[in-house]
Amino acid sequence: MPESPAPKPEKQDGVTVLALGPRYESVDEHVLDEIREATLEAARTADPPRLVIDLSHTNFFGSAFIEILFRAYNRLNERPDGRFAISGLTQYCAEIIQVTHLDRLWSVYGTREEAVAALKNG
Repeated sequence: MPESPAPKPEKQDGVTVLALGPRYESVDEHVLDEIREATLEAARTADPPRLVIDLSHTNFFGSAFIEILFRAYNRLNERPDGRFAISGLTQYCAEIIQVTHLDRLWSVYGTREEAVAALKNG
């Protein structure tokens, strides 16, 4: 099977969105390197520094992916007016974020559109 390209950031209403598509239903060690590079690069280059990670196709991730999200969040936090959000969490992934209390640190939205609207406006 040919290797799929890593997710590419796109702009939506002035906010950078990195959507993990159906290929990333399970974020495991086989895809971590490409996701790490794409996510950290999006956090570094987002202009303005607002990034939404859309996880609506992702049903599983572990601590290594949480570390990538945390690094992206930190990169944005270091930039003036940097904002970070995640959207589209499935029930299992939402439970992981809640159990680790990361929902207190990160802005979490039900949909990509809600996240983009919130980051765009403030």
